[in-house]
Amino acid sequence: MAAVVAALALVGGASGALTTVQGPRATATNVDPRAGIESAGSRMIVTTTQSLVEVDPSQVHIEPAADFTVDTSGRQIGIRFTLPLRDATDYTVRIDGVQGLGGGPAATIEESFSTPAIETFILERGGDEDTIFRTGLDGESAVPVFTDPHIEDFRATSTHLAVVTADDEGISTLVVTDRAGADARELPLPGRGFVTNLQSADRGDLIGYTFTDAAIGAGGGLESALFTASLADARAQDDPDQLQFAGGDPRVDDWRFVPGTDAVLLLGFDSALTLVSASGGEPVSLGNAITIDGIARGSSEAIVQRAGGLVAIDLATAEERPLSVADAAAGETQSVTALPGNADETVRVLSRVDGFTVLSTAAAVVDADGATREVFTVSPDDLLLHTCVSPSSRYAAFLVAPDAVSNPYDAYLLPLPERVQTHVIDLDTGEEVSVLRGFDISWCQSAPRP
Repeated sequence: MAAVVAALALVGGASGALTTVQGPRATATNVDPRAGIESAGSRMIVTTTQSLVEVDPSQVHIEPAADFTVDTSGRQIGIRFTLPLRDATDYTVRIDGVQGLGGGPAATIEESFSTPAIETFILERGGDEDTIFRTGLDGESAVPVFTDPHIEDFRATSTHLAVVTADDEGISTLVVTDRAGADARELPLPGRGFVTNLQSADRGDLIGYTFTDAAIGAGGGLESALFTASLADARAQDDPDQLQFAGGDPRVDDWRFVPGTDAVLLLGFDSALTLVSASGGEPVSLGNAITIDGIARGSSEAIVQRAGGLVAIDLATAEERPLSVADAAAGETQSVTALPGNADETVRVLSRVDGFTVLSTAAAVVDADGATREVFTVSPDDLLLHTCVSPSSRYAAFLVAPDAVSNPYDAYLLPLPERVQTHVIDLDTGEEVSVLRGFDISWCQSAPRP
């Protein structure tokens, strides 16, 4: 027994000495590439052979480049990707000068992983049933995951689908399923009425919507009141939380979750723009506005249309700056979509008009100096309804109604032309990746505005 103990001690001492001489080495790496392309905040955790000196961000190099933060705890290095990663991409993470707390030589740790092809959800109306499909960008292997005679709208979170359906009278039901369309359950609503403007938070399982009582009249009732609810509780016993604030018109015309916070940006029926915290506190008045064009994922900067033009408002400081003016020859700006991780570039819908006649409509990437790079054009016979970008900003989706004159709108609460197409464009090259039937591709943070 003494001999065995001595031998084990000798081996252990030799291993410890070898580890010290070689410097820290990686023993395990944990990363979820699928989560990395779908949402901000995914993590890569590298476990090493030694407790480590704190790693500085300057020691970390990621190829292709990605925004990140880094933390060190004991034998682990955590790298948090602050924005979604690109799909179908090989990533290499190199950490230079990794030093053990016990001293010894520094080491370089290098790990690689590959992200999968992007997968999305899309809604197709028509026929006896409306259907939400799960699909890749080519649309060739689309799988139906949820059907109902009347689907108004839906949103996808990292773990759930939230679906607004309606009965024959148009009364709304809010259904929650997993991402495979299974385990369906109803979320309680504030009453019998209509759900509109469904949105999901950038992270987590939080959704929000506006609600109007079916029996609203001169006697009062809820009208375009904003509610939030969590999808994480499988029991779904809690009533939704109404977001209330003092002063002004409580009816909400449009709204957005502010990424990475518990705040919501509201545009009231009285055109007042207000920043409200869901956890309480004084609301912040941001003046008046005409529209909220959006807030990019991972950003606190909102793009807003004021009477005097388009501005970007930093919601952390309330400071604002005018947006660059696009090349006048490209046309007048109709809408702006922010690009995650790039405050200097936006995707804009530009139209050239002659009186009341639209001569051309196109989408372009516009940089901080106003330089305009066209990425998508719309036939004069078609109508561009909605624009949104993928989580990593690699793709844009443009919702188009072909042959607009002969394409009547349906009778839904969220009315859309009976025939719609979603064009997916690679923003780097301007090439069309695919054309999908349907709308509401799950990159979109809000529904088309009728």
